[in-house]
Parts: sequence; structure tokens; C-alpha cells
Amino acid sequence: MDPVDPEHPEERGAPVGRRVFLGTLGLGALGVVAAPTLQRGLEAFLGSAADKDPTGLTGLLPNGGGFRYYSVTSSVPRKNAATYRLTVDGLVDRPRRYTLADLRALPQTRLVRDVQCVTGWRVPGTPFEGVRLSALLDAAGVRATAGAVRFTCFDGAYSESLTLEQARRPDVLVALRMKDEDLGHDHGGPVRLYVAPMYFYKSAKWLSGITVTEDVRPGYWEDRGYDVDAWVGRSNGRDDDPTS
Repeated sequence: MDPVDPEHPEERGAPVGRRVFLGTLGLGALGVVAAPTLQRGLEAFLGSAADKDPTGLTGLLPNGGGFRYYSVTSSVPRKNAATYRLTVDGLVDRPRRYTLADLRALPQTRLVRDVQCVTGWRVPGTPFEGVRLSALLDAAGVRATAGAVRFTCFDGAYSESLTLEQARRPDVLVALRMKDEDLGHDHGGPVRLYVAPMYFYKSAKWLSGITVTEDVRPGYWEDRGYDVDAWVGRSNGRDDDPTS
């Protein structure tokens, strides 16, 4: 891991608004019975097409894994083991910048939970694996004046926040793997946030920055009306079954 360089600009895509992805029953059923190889191929194709489609129309297609693709920019730069960095800064004593290799070398936690989107779709029993966010906060040395954590992403537009208490939960991960595979770009890789008990918009994709702050700063969708405290089944006017 490297010391933090305060000048670390990221490429930015043009914001285009949320792509709400609706599936058809026929293609959804096909996804259930499709072989894993076919599912992965379909996910990769749709994710790539959506990444290059500023209209969001490709989002009308479902994929075999049950997920829908969301992006708030017209394109997202791709990162790999050589180019990815995760910065931890703000109200901490020991700011850090982690490489992908640094994160992989830390103790990993595996969780299997349902994924629930605030738009209604749900993917049951999805494994995520990564570093507990609390471990990175402890390593950075959070100051006594801190009360929240803000997350930024290398799409250049998305952001999220948690209270410090929420961020320290054992079911909040800086995730490197999903469905027992390395996180691909289409699912927010190589690293994303995973907040198991909250609606999936809290699990920010393409994670690049963790900044400890005094107070919660509403994230991208909270600025547009979503609840800041996004507990599944207890927020956003929904009564979904909890995911954990």
C-alpha cells in the first residue's frame, strides 16, 4: 500500500441518469435454466453494451444471473490489478492507498445473502467475498471527531455514505469477489462496496475512495429522493423481506 497522493484525478463519464433495467418473463425463465457459462457470457455482453449506450435502452434486456445493469454515466473506465487504487483518507491518522494485491493479501470474509434492489428485483443466495470495511478503518486510525464514511467511485459521478456505526458492521465489505469469482467490470469490479442488509444502491460499484467524515453526506441517489438509511424492508416505502 502507498501513502495517499491528494492529486489523483479519475476519468469521468457524462452523467445520464439511472438506467432502470426491466426483464421479460420469457428471458428471465431462460436465465434460470441456462448453463453458468451461458449466463456469464450474457452478463458480459449486456454489461459491455450498456457501458457504451448513453440512452440506457440496452438496460431493457435481462441477464441470466438475475441482476440488472445500472450506471449513472455514459461510460466507465476499466481498472485492473496494475491500475486500480483504493484511497482511504479524511479524518484518519494513517491515510493509505491500496493496490488490488494489497487488498487480496488481507483477511477475507465471505457472506451469502439475498441482493435486493429498491426497484423490486431480488437475487437470492449471492456470495460476496472481501475485506471487512471495519478492518480498513481500524488500519487507518479513525479520529474521535469522525461520525460517517463517504464512498466515491471511479466512474467520476457516483457516491454513497454510511454512518460510522453502520460502516463497522461485520456484514459490510469492500468486496473483491461475487458468486465465487473475481468481480468483473460489469458488476462494479475490480472492487465494490457491499452493504448486505441495505438496498443495493448502497453497495457502490467501481469503488475508488473511502473518506472518513464528521457527518453523513447524502449519496447520489439520496440527493434524488432515496432514503439515506436504506435497510431492506424498513425504508424507501418498501416492505421486502430482510436480506440478512
